Amino acid sequence: LPNQVHRKSVKKGFDFTLMVAGESGLGKSTLVNSLFLTDLYKDRKLLNAEERITQTVEITKHTVDIEEKGVKLKLTIVDTPGFGDAVNNTECWKSVADYIDQQFEQYFRDESGLNRKNIQDNRVHCCLYFISPFGHGYERQQI
Repeated sequence: LPNQVHRKSVKKGFDFTLMVAGESGLGKSTLVNSLFLTDLYKDRKLLNAEERITQTVEITKHTVDIEEKGVKLKLTIVDTPGFGDAVNNTECWKSVADYIDQQFEQYFRDESGLNRKNIQDNRVHCCLYFISPFGHGYERQQI
């Protein structure tokens, strides 16, 4: 039975959602592209300093299908451009926390329903938070 489950899982593939958060210029995109040997951000528009200061946190998703040694992976990167870039960052974490909660609630609703065969798993499985090495200690929203 374990071999059947293993074969079925490998054939179907896996969903993995990685969220990256942190101020601009800390290497989030570079790390993601290096980890998964892909260029997820080739169509991204880079903002100038003035646009970054006034921008609110707008969550974006990039999805790519990766296959290695017969194992399929649907990788979704959830990016949080604008996180921590504003002058006043006291509420910047709220939209990120709300997004994570919404994804878990949606998955729970889908799992509780009658038709559970083709459920999309958009839950955030891992969050990498990048802290600037140039600050003077942690700020409240970083904790």
